[in-house]
Amino acid sequence: MLQIPICYIEPVFRPPSEARSLILPVTNGCSWNKCTFCEMYTAPQKKFRARDEAEVLEEIRRCGELFAPRRVFLADGDAMVLPTHRLLRILEAIREHMPSVERVSSYCLPRNLKRKTVQDLERLREVGLALIYVGAESGDDEVLRRVNKGETHETTREALLKAGEAGIKRSVMILNGLGGRSLTAQHAVNSARLINATQPEYLATLVVSFPRGMERFKARYPDFEPLDQRGLFEEMERFLSELELESTIFRSDHASNYLVLKGVLNKDKERLLAQVRTAIEAPELANLRPEWMRAL
Repeated sequence: MLQIPICYIEPVFRPPSEARSLILPVTNGCSWNKCTFCEMYTAPQKKFRARDEAEVLEEIRRCGELFAPRRVFLADGDAMVLPTHRLLRILEAIREHMPSVERVSSYCLPRNLKRKTVQDLERLREVGLALIYVGAESGDDEVLRRVNKGETHETTREALLKAGEAGIKRSVMILNGLGGRSLTAQHAVNSARLINATQPEYLATLVVSFPRGMERFKARYPDFEPLDQRGLFEEMERFLSELELESTIFRSDHASNYLVLKGVLNKDKERLLAQVRTAIEAPELANLRPEWMRAL
């Protein structure tokens, strides 16, 4: 069996749409790693560090001798924290040794773009960086504060606009249910306001989930009351109703979602809203994902 000549530190995460991509870690862990809802990089071996550049470049060279991937995903949690000059060398090496690659992508925290100019991002795009995945989680400042995101509506908006101006495509993720019962309305409305202001190319919603329990989350948000299934659908209805988009590909098909939604907004807005309303009013007709299939 052919082994991939890359040093992985498990667990390794990537977006669902990168299932067929070559996963290339350029950092380990997440440079922020304080969001109370996220347990992706909390294992001791996932302590944040930038990987040795020479090692990464050698892995690119060796992979180029063995594979002809079409897509490369730069892992771990926020490869864009690396300086521009270092990212340029990595992207240039991918272009040299893996000429078959059509798209390079990465997770990106909004704060990672604060020190990068539009011109920096344009240079990265020109050598292959085509897409960034931004976990906005919410557009509401109170929700963001309670979950210790370390961002605000405005910092996320600025980062998304900067990337868009540079021609890098943006895939934005919102967490359905993150505000709990007390903040559900403002979470939905202000998240839609963020998306409307930035017009990302891709938009996804996931349901906030706590596979290892809620203790870490409730330490900072003690009065959090999770939404039940109907509450999640009602929040989704409000969110979709507030969206005014030109041509954003929308997906709500992650394993955490009870209701799978796919379309282009706003073209398919009424159809999607009709699906959500059916889930609210007649869930037995909505083809919902059973609970056992939502295991994360």
